[in-house]
Amino acid sequence: MNSIQELLKLKFTTLSFEKKMEIKSLGRPLPTLFNLIQESKKGNKIYRRRFNPELFQKYKWLCGCETNVKLFCFPCVCFGGDWSWSKTGVTDLIHLLSKINKHENSFKHIQNEANLKILGTVNIDAGYKLGIKRHNEQVYKNRDVLEKILNCVKFCGKYELPLCDRDVKVKSKNQGVFCGLIDLYSNFDQNLRDHLQNSMVFNEPSKTIQNELLDCILNVVRNQILIEIHNSDFVSIIVDETTDTANSFQLALIFRYEINGKPVEHFWGYLNPKGHNVESLTQTILKEINPILEKTPSKLIAQSYDGVVVMSDQNTRVNTRVKEKYPFANFVHCYAHQLNLIMIQATSQNKQIKIFFSNLSEISEFFSSSPQRVAVLNDIVGSRLPRTVQTCWNFHIKTINTVYEYRESLIECMDKIVSISLQSCTINKATGLKRLLTDETFIFWLTIFHKIMPHVDCLHKVVQAKNTDPVQIQKSIDCFTKEISKIRDDMTNICQYISKYSDIENTFKRRKIEDNINSRKLAALEVCDVLSIQAQSRFDFTKHLTIAKLFQNDKYEEYKYTFPLTTLNIFVECYPFFVQERLKTELEVMYSRDDFHSLCGVIPTINYISNNNMEDTFKEVFKLLKLLVVIPMTSSEAERSFSTLKRIKTCLRGTMNEERLNALTMLSIESCMINEDNSFNQKVINEFIKIKERKMNFVYVDV
Repeated sequence: MNSIQELLKLKFTTLSFEKKMEIKSLGRPLPTLFNLIQESKKGNKIYRRRFNPELFQKYKWLCGCETNVKLFCFPCVCFGGDWSWSKTGVTDLIHLLSKINKHENSFKHIQNEANLKILGTVNIDAGYKLGIKRHNEQVYKNRDVLEKILNCVKFCGKYELPLCDRDVKVKSKNQGVFCGLIDLYSNFDQNLRDHLQNSMVFNEPSKTIQNELLDCILNVVRNQILIEIHNSDFVSIIVDETTDTANSFQLALIFRYEINGKPVEHFWGYLNPKGHNVESLTQTILKEINPILEKTPSKLIAQSYDGVVVMSDQNTRVNTRVKEKYPFANFVHCYAHQLNLIMIQATSQNKQIKIFFSNLSEISEFFSSSPQRVAVLNDIVGSRLPRTVQTCWNFHIKTINTVYEYRESLIECMDKIVSISLQSCTINKATGLKRLLTDETFIFWLTIFHKIMPHVDCLHKVVQAKNTDPVQIQKSIDCFTKEISKIRDDMTNICQYISKYSDIENTFKRRKIEDNINSRKLAALEVCDVLSIQAQSRFDFTKHLTIAKLFQNDKYEEYKYTFPLTTLNIFVECYPFFVQERLKTELEVMYSRDDFHSLCGVIPTINYISNNNMEDTFKEVFKLLKLLVVIPMTSSEAERSFSTLKRIKTCLRGTMNEERLNALTMLSIESCMINEDNSFNQKVINEFIKIKERKMNFVYVDV
């Protein structure tokens, strides 16, 4: 349709708008016109000139007719103009450039070219533009109001302050920190105040709006974490068992990866497994990480757990099941997991032991909640009990030792508190704790753990020490299991010793005493077995500590002459996706260079390589360094100053009864990530708009 012959037959100005737009979209015809030749004679010589198709690129209006073998002006063919360029065509190649220059500077040509370019564009009148302008001004105000409300939500989350505990439709003098903060904000912001006072919609900070904003915040932060994981070479997961005040079991999931040579740990969320069995825990964890890592299983290079997650048989543990899907995800002990959690894992398998630790925490809580009771404690015992924390991360060894050593004095404390107190609640608690301190079962487990805990503490100090290595850890584990075995072998004598307490004999009926003693003895033997097994399994994989020795700069001079080939082979065995020959050569070069000898540790080395643009030169070493950064190390390190787990447990205490716990924890834990993103609020607002159709306008309209 856009050939010159067709256009000459049609009258372009009489065509429908759709036909005109079709011709415009097809564009000008650009035949090669190789047969457009002009001959000229000068003397006895004949000269031939051929058309140069490159002129089509230089002059955007120039076109040609393949049938007539002539040149035309496309805008003038459409709208009419110079006869030669719009009707008859041009074939004079000798004077072509002069004709082109003359034509494109003509009034009619410029007019026709302008008409063709504006064909199809909407002619927006002044009234329509004014309407769009007013709409966008209102959208700006609406988004500004929403951003102020969002800032109040972020403030409460960052500082772990309670949000609305009810909808504002329920009138109350105390509407919560969130609503109070908005009221305060409106006193200093005219736009927010006018909106709250005059708007018919979105004029109350309801709990629904608050929850929707929290959901959007969670989505935006998670999207950023997903982008960073996608750009990282390696990832590890840290899963921690948490229990709130309602004794609700859940798992906290953390992703650890590397950004710019530094390890980062980002909270992902709380997981709620349906049960405590291996199948349920495994499915819950895999359901969360599979959408993120399933396509790149080799990216997950470590997994770390605490609590009941790693209990069970060697071949049916959660970490074993996860490794079936992610073959390089070795189970490592994380620096943030206190080793006395091994003891807590043992207690979770027996109801009596659960009750024992629950009762033990009641003793500490009884004294820590009252200065008067503490005064009595100091007067009689002279030692304060450590205050407990209601999460399963913390349990003080000192509590066991103090209660064991001062049990009789604590009984005396309870008698004195009962005699001087005027509050029935205090008297009831003191009486109950006195009975507890003379309870045969309580004393049995107090004695058992008093013998066990010093050995747990010693093992903990070794594995958390700086510059520890697999040999030291294995020696400590052997020593630990040996001492636990001694306690196990001596269990009969321990039981006989405990049964000789006269105050116990007089307190309880003698019915089935022997059966109870045998039952507790079997349970205590099981505790010893679990402790030994867990100590071995938790440190079953420590090869990453050996690999880290490749970057001990004080040994570079030794490595220069005696290469640590055994260590390298151990590493390649664990992670076979490295090119061993290239890695060995790069390490040899690194050991031979003096500039690397002053770099102490993994992070300074990775930064030095990156700052000097040597990532491609030491590509295998660089990849190895990033792998080591991502593994949650057992030993103390410089980068250990941060612990996402520690921050999570602190946050959990302040937000235990809040809805949207994932989002609230995210606001507190990931406040640095949120503050560094200058467009964070706009991202959240855009997410908020997508949830459902809003009565207020939040979307700008383009002119």
